[in-house]
Amino acid sequence: MTTNTIVLIVVVVLIALLLIAALAWVARNKRNQHRHTEAESIRGEARDESRHVAQREARAEETAAKARAAQAEADIRTAQAKGLQQEAAGHEREAVSSRNDLNEKFDRADTLDPATPSPQSSPTADSTQQPTAGTR
Repeated sequence: MTTNTIVLIVVVVLIALLLIAALAWVARNKRNQHRHTEAESIRGEARDESRHVAQREARAEETAAKARAAQAEADIRTAQAKGLQQEAAGHEREAVSSRNDLNEKFDRADTLDPATPSPQSSPTADSTQQPTAGTR
């Protein structure tokens, strides 16, 4: 082989290596550009989704606030109901006491009234006793 042939082979090999290196560099740059574009696309989707997530979080917080308000109203109504129950029980006790006092007055009046038959004198006094002037 002559020197020219060897130089020509070396030059062709160098050109081939440079061409392969250039192709590799272009391919790497293209791949990097594609990755950059894909990353930007994913970031854009994430920003859009972030807005939706923020809306969902706001909706969840609003619903939780409504639930707390409803619970507070329910607690107030429960307290009012307990108060009304206690008031009703007090009225019931007063009514029973008043009824007992009234019955005692009627009994005392019946005891004092000579026109009222005594319960011991009549065996069927409970079933046939007619009310006196003051009815119960």
